[in-house]
Amino acid sequence: MRLIAPIAKRVARLALVLICVALVSYGLMMASPVDPIDAYLGPQMAQVSPEQRALIAQRWGFDESAVVQFGHWLRQLVSGDLGWSHVYNQPVSEVIAQRFQRSIALLGSAWLLSALVGFSLGVMAGAKEGSKLDNIISTYAFITASTPAFWLALLAVLLFSVTLGWTPTCCAGPAGALNQEVTLATRLHHLLLPVATLALLGIASITLHTRTRMLELMRSDVATHAFSQGASRLDVAWRHGLRHASVPAITLAFASLGELFGGSILIEQVFAYPGLGQATVAAGLRSDVPLLLGIALFTALFVSVGNMIADSLYTVIDPRIQPGGL
Repeated sequence: MRLIAPIAKRVARLALVLICVALVSYGLMMASPVDPIDAYLGPQMAQVSPEQRALIAQRWGFDESAVVQFGHWLRQLVSGDLGWSHVYNQPVSEVIAQRFQRSIALLGSAWLLSALVGFSLGVMAGAKEGSKLDNIISTYAFITASTPAFWLALLAVLLFSVTLGWTPTCCAGPAGALNQEVTLATRLHHLLLPVATLALLGIASITLHTRTRMLELMRSDVATHAFSQGASRLDVAWRHGLRHASVPAITLAFASLGELFGGSILIEQVFAYPGLGQATVAAGLRSDVPLLLGIALFTALFVSVGNMIADSLYTVIDPRIQPGGL
């Protein structure tokens, strides 16, 4: 019973979060000034007669009220159906699955790189407070944390793709090549610059938070006692600092999944990478409500599960922390 109660609370909390995400996302879509029929037709809107517009509205339910449309989508969701995407002419679940297979390589690599590099830089900067190394790392982190994602991506394309010619300018593979013809090495080559650009955004915040945590330790009584016994700052950082700083670093790393996904939307647009972020932009611009709601729910679920994993790792790192005690 002790294990069932916390799990039930988490499931109920997750369900409440998903409902709120769906309501807010749907409300924002309904408040959009974009006409759903014009967005559906795109450049062909001037070539369609009023009768054809009425048929399109009836086919996709655009002629119904917002409450009726949301209720219809909610009934589909309860039955396990996320709806149909009129942008891709596929079930929403298939669009998300196909796009996420590409995005997970981008998001996963950038997340892992930002967590490892950011934590390492934060520990080094905190252990060497006031040194030249600390100044360099802190300056880099502050500058990167305040840099817009799209601007950094454009700069990366201009420097490494256009000027130096080291990386491709766009896409997940060569233009015109069939998916089965693209080798793993080619995919990694196309993925290299987007991953590095997205990882730079995540490294900065983890570095700054980890550095702050390390500075707290270095100024504590534990560190003072260790210094009096002849221990160096590196010894204190290795023996005490890693565990002390790892808990907030893990929390921030898993919490940054949502931020990285937001950054990936801009990164995928700049690099024309066919992932979930690009599908999100297409759904928003063309008023594909079922697809946008499906992506919103999937993202919220993805981030929430990540936070649950982080909670379960706390007791592994520090046994003094009890489950649900944070």
